Amino acid sequence: MILGFDPGRDKCGIAVMNSNGEIHNHQVVSATDAIATIESLSQQYPLEVIVMGNLTTAKSWRDQLQSRFPNFSIEMINEHNSTLEARDRYWQMYPPRGFTRLLPQGIRIPPRPIDDIVAIILIERYLLSEVASSKF
Repeated sequence: MILGFDPGRDKCGIAVMNSNGEIHNHQVVSATDAIATIESLSQQYPLEVIVMGNLTTAKSWRDQLQSRFPNFSIEMINEHNSTLEARDRYWQMYPPRGFTRLLPQGIRIPPRPIDDIVAIILIERYLLSEVASSKF
């Protein structure tokens, strides 16, 4: 199992997915609850690797994760354009209803934070990488 982590200053996206692309969990948590949430998920799922974005606050989060979870491999993934991709993915996962469906997708704004969907996209990017193909 792979844990995707989209780090942030105020909130973080977390997702758990297997190597076949099945999503088992995804959520947005406050930055102060992120480590405890990852710890809880590590007890629920047989996690093998943590995949995280490489931009906002990534270095400090990576250091915290490495010290807290020394048994997990931590892979940094390029998160360029992942938020834009997550906006589109949100509407695929949760099709618009009512008046919203009449708006062009490019101007729709998801009604909630989408950091968890960014975490899903980071896992998918990891699974397409050469690093993942040698592990899974």
